[in-house]
Amino acid sequence: MAIRDVLMRGDLALTPSEEKIVRLLLTDYPTSGLGTASSLARRAGVSDPTVVRLVVKLGYEGFPDFQAKLLAEVEARLHSPLLMMEAKRQSGSNDSAVLAYLDSVTTALQKATAATPIQTYERAARLLMEVKGEIVMVGGRFSRHIAGMLAGYLVQFRSGVRDLGVLSPQTFDTLADLDRRDVLVVFDYRRYQLDVMAYASQAAALDVR
Repeated sequence: MAIRDVLMRGDLALTPSEEKIVRLLLTDYPTSGLGTASSLARRAGVSDPTVVRLVVKLGYEGFPDFQAKLLAEVEARLHSPLLMMEAKRQSGSNDSAVLAYLDSVTTALQKATAATPIQTYERAARLLMEVKGEIVMVGGRFSRHIAGMLAGYLVQFRSGVRDLGVLSPQTFDTLADLDRRDVLVVFDYRRYQLDVMAYASQAAALDVR
């Protein structure tokens, strides 16, 4: 079984710290696992022993064993005739802006599927449906429209959903009403907007999840 498939197994019982490592490995797969265990731990914001515990939980003898199998997988991919042919194959949609756009959407969805463990989606869903307080949405200049879409879906399942819309100085006054019972969902794209980051940071300081 490929290491990516091992990381995507739905039956893994991951701790929040282990989930951070898995997300990082999948996001930059396979290069993110080619450094040292310490560098991986540092980038994921966890401790070195957490990395070791995770690879053992995945079925490897330790980080050197995990990395050796990852390197073998990379080498096999580099010499795969099928992948070489795929790299040379034309998409067939270069002459159509519509088809090119649809291809890009499909690719983005495939990347999201391959870069996020199922436990992350399940944890987020539980958090949104079981929160005792409010669910507050905030986003940047363009990403706030996605926040509004999620708010529109959530109001069909539960009460206490609020979309902040365009951030303004007055919007920051809403922080006075938030505490650890509430959940803040933040949407933004790099480079992140300063006001979005400021609102999220101040909410985190209030123990808002």
